[in-house]
Amino acid sequence: MLTPERLADRFEAHRPHVRAVAYRMLGSVSEAEDAVQEAWIRLSRTDASTVENLRGWLTTVVGRVCLDMLRARASRREAPLETHVPDPIVRAIGDRSEGPEGDAMLADSVGLALLVVLERLVPAERLAFVLHDVFGMPFENIAPLVERSVVATRQLASRARRRVQGQAPASEADLRRQRRVVDAFLAAAQKGDFESLVTVLDPNIVLRADGGAATGLSRIVQGAPAVIAQAKAFSHVALSMQVVLVNGHVGVVTRLPDGRVFSIIGFTIAEGRVVEMDILADPERLGRIDVPPRAINNRCRCRPDH
Repeated sequence: MLTPERLADRFEAHRPHVRAVAYRMLGSVSEAEDAVQEAWIRLSRTDASTVENLRGWLTTVVGRVCLDMLRARASRREAPLETHVPDPIVRAIGDRSEGPEGDAMLADSVGLALLVVLERLVPAERLAFVLHDVFGMPFENIAPLVERSVVATRQLASRARRRVQGQAPASEADLRRQRRVVDAFLAAAQKGDFESLVTVLDPNIVLRADGGAATGLSRIVQGAPAVIAQAKAFSHVALSMQVVLVNGHVGVVTRLPDGRVFSIIGFTIAEGRVVEMDILADPERLGRIDVPPRAINNRCRCRPDH
């Protein structure tokens, strides 16, 4: 058998992959870490010398753990799913010398808009889609996890794929173009120039705000006029804005005057306009998310944009 030290080293080599699977399955940073820890516990109780493909073994184990967690979550969920925003992963935008390619290397590639759609899938559909379409696991290996035939498992992934393609908006991939749109959005918000916001908002934009238990902060707003009305309603609150990467896309962290994070905003941008805004404003969850410190050259005093 492997020594405990050697086993730990082998696990750590695969930790980023295992965490990526868990995060896409759960949409929660803290729950993903719990799933990774459970995978480690199960590995430590196994004779790993008999495991030929450790990466595949860990993917299967963490997939099973996440499936159980999703089923438990579905049975106890009380908050409306429509306004739930998954945990964002926030990164500082890199130095200009690095360029957008360097930024993309540091960021998670799955956008909040996709995670929101994944939240609406039943657990077995989500597992089949994530493991096959995202991580390339064969259906023959997924079928035992969902306790279905290979044909039925293919159908699960196919249903999930149709829902994802039909509901997750396509996003602009170029970070420079994303940044230009977000900067224009913030400039209009800073000036209180709500008419200019029309030029950067898709007519059918969807704004989803998750305020947790905070009364009145959770809502879904659809259409540019309704989103602009929301901006006007919040325009009296002074917030500082920091442009960051949110799940690999240009986004914003807003802070209160005392420095506390007020919200994290993920933008989905297509054809030069904002088509979706996903806003996490739940103070309890925000306190558990790793947010980069404010950079002096990356701040502006702005009105909030939700």
